[in-house]
Amino acid sequence: MVQHKLFKGVELAVANPKMLAAFYETHFGMKSRDTGEGVEIFFDRQLSFVRLLQASKDSPPPSQALESYWKIGVTLPDVDVAARMLTDAGFAASAPHQFEDIGYMSHLRDPEGFQIELLQHTFLGQPKTSEGDKAWALAGGTALGQVTLRTSDIERDLALYRDTHAMRLLSIQPVRAYGFDLYFLTHSDDTPPNEDLKSVENRPWLWQRPYCTLELQHILGANETTEPKAGEVGYQGLIFE
Repeated sequence: MVQHKLFKGVELAVANPKMLAAFYETHFGMKSRDTGEGVEIFFDRQLSFVRLLQASKDSPPPSQALESYWKIGVTLPDVDVAARMLTDAGFAASAPHQFEDIGYMSHLRDPEGFQIELLQHTFLGQPKTSEGDKAWALAGGTALGQVTLRTSDIERDLALYRDTHAMRLLSIQPVRAYGFDLYFLTHSDDTPPNEDLKSVENRPWLWQRPYCTLELQHILGANETTEPKAGEVGYQGLIFE
């Protein structure tokens, strides 16, 4: 039987791994471990992580629409309280809002400019899975929910992750008004409540999974995406172990 490596997270080259890890520890409640080759940050009780590598050459962090890396997504019970806590700490978290029929969310950048999405377990107007508790970072209940890459060729990338890495397609979320579609892949055997992978019903269920999914944002009609060179500040690759 073929044994496939499991999806674990993402590698980013950054200017100061230890300082950036301290930001996530203080304000997101993550923990860190020094592996010798970099610093890994993670949430308790979760196997997924972000590996921060020391960049060998400074360059601007990912910010262009066609760069392959977009963001990490942090899922949690109460985005309103989490965003307010970050704003009170001096970070520019956007006002939480319901984005289409995708999710209730807020966005911000970390001190090195990398994009973070805060994504509530449930939609605006639906009961929260729990009330935010300011005694905990981001009001508690956090998980690394997504690592998001952009793609101009979704069939090529779906074939790569399904065939080479044995990942399952868990959800498809068209966002045609904004010119893209979202695809979520996992190694989990979880079955969505609705067998239609485009069902809106599946989305709050997906945001409540305890594991990290790979999210592909297919930009309709886009040219090939780009990424930094090895060692330069920015995305260095996904982690399969």
